[in-house]
Amino acid sequence: MNRLDRREFLATSAAALAALARGGGVALASPQSQPAGGRLLGIVELGAVSGAPPAPLGTLLGSGLDARLFADLSRLAPDRLLLSNEQFFVRTSYPATLDAAKPWTIHLGGLVATPRSLSLDELKPLVRPFGACLLECAGNTNPSNFGLLSAAEWAGVPLAAVLDRMQPARGATRVLISGVDDFTRPSQTSVPGASWIFTRDDLDRAGAFLATAMNGVPLPRDHGFPVRLMVPGWYGCACIKWVDRIELVAADAASTPQMTEFAQRTHQNGHPTRARDFAPAVIDLAAMPVRVEKWQAGGRHVYRVIGIMWGGSKPTSALQIRFRRDEPFVPVSDCPMPATTRTWSLWSHLWRPQTPGRYQIVLRVNDPTIRTRRLDLYFYVREVQIDET
Repeated sequence: MNRLDRREFLATSAAALAALARGGGVALASPQSQPAGGRLLGIVELGAVSGAPPAPLGTLLGSGLDARLFADLSRLAPDRLLLSNEQFFVRTSYPATLDAAKPWTIHLGGLVATPRSLSLDELKPLVRPFGACLLECAGNTNPSNFGLLSAAEWAGVPLAAVLDRMQPARGATRVLISGVDDFTRPSQTSVPGASWIFTRDDLDRAGAFLATAMNGVPLPRDHGFPVRLMVPGWYGCACIKWVDRIELVAADAASTPQMTEFAQRTHQNGHPTRARDFAPAVIDLAAMPVRVEKWQAGGRHVYRVIGIMWGGSKPTSALQIRFRRDEPFVPVSDCPMPATTRTWSLWSHLWRPQTPGRYQIVLRVNDPTIRTRRLDLYFYVREVQIDET
């Protein structure tokens, strides 16, 4: 069990109180959810149901299409809701074939009246802040921490401003957005070819933008430098890095290799061969624990489970939790209504287990109008060993 730094804990609590006093921003798990008169003892390790070994956190593993960096979500707190660029997850690293010093252009073509190239200098006057936005890899399947998930502040150019510069030719009904990929080295985990096909309505509805900055600085190389697509609320496989082509295509355009690779992970019906048969790769509402705190209060041990909730078409506070299969779901004790679904929010739950043992933390949403496909499959379940009650 790791000890929490007391100074860090007190600073976090003070920041949370200040955020509540201001009454604005994303809803946070508040210090009021701490056990009354309690004393924090430390952190209990969260594990995987499968018993899988923990993934190294915050360290880039591999390269190119096989690169992975798993984010450490356990330290999220009211004053640390965004991850630094160095700690933000990585699913694919900067292609070895790219020259960062070479001037960047985006080709605008396909079924258009006049193809053209767009330079980054032409985009600069259109750059504006887009605020906090979350990304999750559709293949966020490592059960030891589900760390292919992060949130950051972004700035960039509304994609609509670029698409409006393209005059469609007859038959142009969809938008193909492509990025540079490395075809020179074989991959053990991915299919080369970074591209996705969208409807214009889907892009407009999501508020898609071409990101050029992340957490106040130009995009780092591994996060798409100099420009990447961001489609808020969609899985990262559709948020193409190193964008170099935007094309208008016909309704019967074939699915791209990337769409085919991620069909199952984005909950498609089979593997559609045509882009028109793909459902939007949106992230359903999901939630999981990221930290379990051990407290002493009232002469016994009390545990505070802290977690995140993200995704979905509308905010909700109807989150429920259970710890064993033979126990009922109960409402999460502190789940404020999120201000937005574009990024995650914090929740917390006070828990007094009756006996020592191994517990599974399972979450669900008590609202039949909200789709929760991954929660329905017990996708983000974590285990915790309780030795003292």
